[in-house]
Amino acid sequence: MDIVRLNVDGKITGVGQGELTALLSTFAKPVELETGYTLRSFFKMLDTYESLVHLNPFFSDLLEQFHKGPTKGCKVDSIRRLVLEKTVEMVGFPGKPRFEIYRSFRGHCDGETVSIKEFQVDMLLDMEVRLGKLKHVIFGDQMDVFEFDTVFTFFEFVEGIGWELGFHGTPRECRL
Repeated sequence: MDIVRLNVDGKITGVGQGELTALLSTFAKPVELETGYTLRSFFKMLDTYESLVHLNPFFSDLLEQFHKGPTKGCKVDSIRRLVLEKTVEMVGFPGKPRFEIYRSFRGHCDGETVSIKEFQVDMLLDMEVRLGKLKHVIFGDQMDVFEFDTVFTFFEFVEGIGWELGFHGTPRECRL
């Protein structure tokens, strides 16, 4: 199986800048992150492959925050790493049961999940990004959550991070 390797410098192994056809062919392939990949690496990738910016309505604003942010030292003490996870949840029983499948991008520290909603993008840029597990929740029972190794496609990776970050951050003027 072909793997899409994302590098710390924002480049995608085997895909040159401006190679739209090659870039599109990576969307359904599993993604692998180079050791040391950070949120800054993610934004460098968006800069390098400008076509990716069109995947998410939040990317233009997020890139602007990235460009205005500091060039180093952008970490939050209460977070060790940022993790993209998948959740498959059975809901609606009794009644019409259904599956909901979604991704989340959160902070992790010492085995605990940490919300990143109150942090600006430029505060998280040098945080390591990792791919997490798939969580299986049955009818909202948070006591018996099963975790499995899983694969993230390149599209899931890009859109998952973009969607979550689009809702994060409190304007600096509102922070105490």
